[in-house]
Amino acid sequence: QVQLVESGGGLVQPGGSLRLSCAASGTISSVYTWGWYRQAPGQLREVIATISSGGRDNYVDSVKGRFTISRDNAKNTVYLQMNSLKPEDTAVYTCNAETISKYYWGQGTQVTVSS
Repeated sequence: QVQLVESGGGLVQPGGSLRLSCAASGTISSVYTWGWYRQAPGQLREVIATISSGGRDNYVDSVKGRFTISRDNAKNTVYLQMNSLKPEDTAVYTCNAETISKYYWGQGTQVTVSS
């Protein structure tokens, strides 16, 4: 089992920055991919960034160059640094941990980009 708790969401103006955190506990060694997903109102949930256990990261085109996913193994935490935020980034952001047999999800954190 893996437990995930996100934090760091909030209200930010366009062009601003936020850093989301995902604190993990449990059988973390079984996780081979960490990811951040988001779901905007009326939209399907989409994966926006992933990082493998080997450190390789990938991004959806809409956030490339603006968002950075990273891990701090000592703190068992995965981060999503979000810069140059746009109103269309408004969504509930959820952390994900993928093992060989199961996906684990956090509870999500709201990010609202508005002036």
